[in-house]
Amino acid sequence: MEFRNLLALVEVVQQGGFSAAASVLFTSQSNVSKAVRQLEDELGVTLLDRNGHSSTLTDAGEIVFRRAQHILASSEDMMGELDELRGLRRGILRLGLPLFGSSVLFAPAFAQFRTLYPGIKITLVEHGSKRLEELLMRGEIDLAASLMPVSPEFEWQDVRNEQLVVLLQETHPFARYDAVQLLDLHDEPFIFFAEDFALNQVIMRSCARRGFKPKVAARSGQIDFILGLARAGLGLAILPKLMADQRMRSGLTYVPLNEPGLSWHIGLIWRKGGYLPHAARAWLELVQTIHTEAD
Repeated sequence: MEFRNLLALVEVVQQGGFSAAASVLFTSQSNVSKAVRQLEDELGVTLLDRNGHSSTLTDAGEIVFRRAQHILASSEDMMGELDELRGLRRGILRLGLPLFGSSVLFAPAFAQFRTLYPGIKITLVEHGSKRLEELLMRGEIDLAASLMPVSPEFEWQDVRNEQLVVLLQETHPFARYDAVQLLDLHDEPFIFFAEDFALNQVIMRSCARRGFKPKVAARSGQIDFILGLARAGLGLAILPKLMADQRMRSGLTYVPLNEPGLSWHIGLIWRKGGYLPHAARAWLELVQTIHTEAD
């Protein structure tokens, strides 16, 4: 059953005839008559009692006319809701963010997104990168922020590539250096983040390429505690310069880590070939704009 045939019947009844219906539908009277006849043939009933220039609904026509009105109204509602989605007046953004660094990188984007698209509901989950990738593959979230590089199963958009620094006591001998390399640190105790932080694996792999395994003095999921341990002289911590700048305190300093191929490279990822809702595309565009302007 075609919508245009239902529409033809409804307009014939509402406009009072085939000629008036044709004018409203911007077509010929014969096309309107043909559409109604096709509908009758398809349903196997007579819908209009044609008497000269006037037509009245049969009993079957009354039923079909009433139902057709509901069908067409529902169709308009559906198109209206889709238009709202396309116009970002409603919808859901299902976003996954890592436990580390999100407040610095994405809090401004959250505030702007809420202002621009107040009708969009944001569903946020926070996990380590590995867990977020699993949620993406299962379709439970649309986008996630992750440390680069990622599996070929994902497409990605660059967010920020930040230099890493070595955080240490102000009195540490390295505090006088302009920069250090990983090999300079091979005898030093490291203060790492918790096991599920992707930055740990990046640092460990880089140390392995340099031929040593770092000594782990402590691990923590709390960056402020890590800074406190470094200030107390327990060991060295490696973190992005952006975060070190925001959290410096008396007794602490940092030196740049000059290690080729080692940085804190964050991107937004999504499942390759997967559907990206309009809200997710708007988030990608907004984050790109914010970080392009920041650079």
